[in-house]
Amino acid sequence: MTKTSIDSSLDNILVQLGDFGRYQIFVFGLVCIAVVLHSAVHVAYVFTAMDLDYRCEIPGCDSATPEYEPSWLINAVPYSGSTPKSATCMTKSTILPKATIKPAKLKFSLREVDRGVHLLCTKALKRVFCKRFGRRVVLVWGMVLCAICGLIRTAMPTYEWFMVFEFLDAAFGSGTYICGFVLGVELVGPKKRVLTGVLASSCYAVGEVFTAGSAWIVKSWRPLIYILYTPSFLLLAYLWILPESIRWNLSKGRIEEAKKTLRTVAKVNGKELSDNALEKLAAADFDSQENSPFRDALKSTKLMLRMVNCCFCWITCTFLFYGLTLNSVSLAAGNSYLDFILTALVEIPAYVSCNLMLEVFGRKKSLCSSYLLTGVACICFIFVPSDSHAGSLSIYLIGKFGATAAFTNLYVVTSEVFPTTMRHSFMGTCSTFGRLGSMIAPQTPLLAKLWSPLPLVSFAVMSVIAGLLSLLFPETLNIKLPDTIEEAENISKLPKASSEGEIEKDHIKY
Repeated sequence: MTKTSIDSSLDNILVQLGDFGRYQIFVFGLVCIAVVLHSAVHVAYVFTAMDLDYRCEIPGCDSATPEYEPSWLINAVPYSGSTPKSATCMTKSTILPKATIKPAKLKFSLREVDRGVHLLCTKALKRVFCKRFGRRVVLVWGMVLCAICGLIRTAMPTYEWFMVFEFLDAAFGSGTYICGFVLGVELVGPKKRVLTGVLASSCYAVGEVFTAGSAWIVKSWRPLIYILYTPSFLLLAYLWILPESIRWNLSKGRIEEAKKTLRTVAKVNGKELSDNALEKLAAADFDSQENSPFRDALKSTKLMLRMVNCCFCWITCTFLFYGLTLNSVSLAAGNSYLDFILTALVEIPAYVSCNLMLEVFGRKKSLCSSYLLTGVACICFIFVPSDSHAGSLSIYLIGKFGATAAFTNLYVVTSEVFPTTMRHSFMGTCSTFGRLGSMIAPQTPLLAKLWSPLPLVSFAVMSVIAGLLSLLFPETLNIKLPDTIEEAENISKLPKASSEGEIEKDHIKY
């Protein structure tokens, strides 16, 4: 029995038990909580490292409770326009941030912290851990260790030690979203996977809103980290109440554990499950779909070019998505916290609209139009008057909408244009290269120091190029997924899929 037929057998059982019954709702609710907590810590650095106006303490002048800009300051330090020059700081001076964050005596500045550089290495490592230890273990311990490192770094005395634990924090947390997503989606029937995909992605946006709201209230980086990271310890309870992936249990020969989970689903949902169905599933050959040599694909020029194109589109997606997210706190004349919340909330309608776009317009047109929408919005943003915050924010939100839609659409396209025997390998490769975009994104605010519109210009150029290149992908709407390299090369000639279940439409964002 092939891997595809095993998936079909398990899907048939899940349909009998209820596509989205009470037990699946319970499990998916737990997954949604984990996604919110992951998102909150994942974007925390936007506010703990946000670019602030600051000056240094002036011994003999500042009081025990110093102000950022007292009336006497203009006579004490030179000004650059209406802002006191921070360049007058001495090496050992205390940094006094502006009132956008609670004044405190900081021994170092938490500016320009980059969480992206490590992701290229840790992403592949997380997939290895998931295969060996299971989705649940990686989800729980990844988040818990992330929280431990995040809390420890608040007590670090030097910038170097702070960065060590910043690195470890993000390294442990990287990839936990996918583990949670898979745990939630794998347990529901085929007809509800699109719905659960949209809901899980929307929970990511909820986590971003939670982060911005917390930062808006406390306005101090240490309390903010305590608020965002401490709840992750509650996930330790998942080791007892959250079931492991059925497919992972089957792949590891843990047949009884898989049967136990399915029996629990049947009991809670009030359904009957025959022992015959379980025995047929247990008897199936659940070999990994990645046993096919990856080097076979290297012989196909068409597949290699397709993979290179996918990698570039992934780099562009992460660059646009995280770049627009980071720069949202720097919009002129606006409330940084509210602007960030709005750019997070606009992701939700983008996720929902992708379902309609993909089915009505097809994969290529949907992906291309999403990229081009982002590019056009970024160009238009440059020409909006600086005193029109409402106008500039509206255009910016349109750009974030397009970037989010492109990210979601690209997951679907990538999952459909490669053969079954190496689909996950190619997905992982493209996603890993995509982390290059998230490495570059935190540096885009520096481009504004050279020319203020330069970050938006870079977003526009990349999105337009990716949009045009996306037209080179084959159209896979209603096409039966390819099982071999030959079928993938001639995917446009494959027959139409006979049912919705034959098309992978799980919408994922990482």
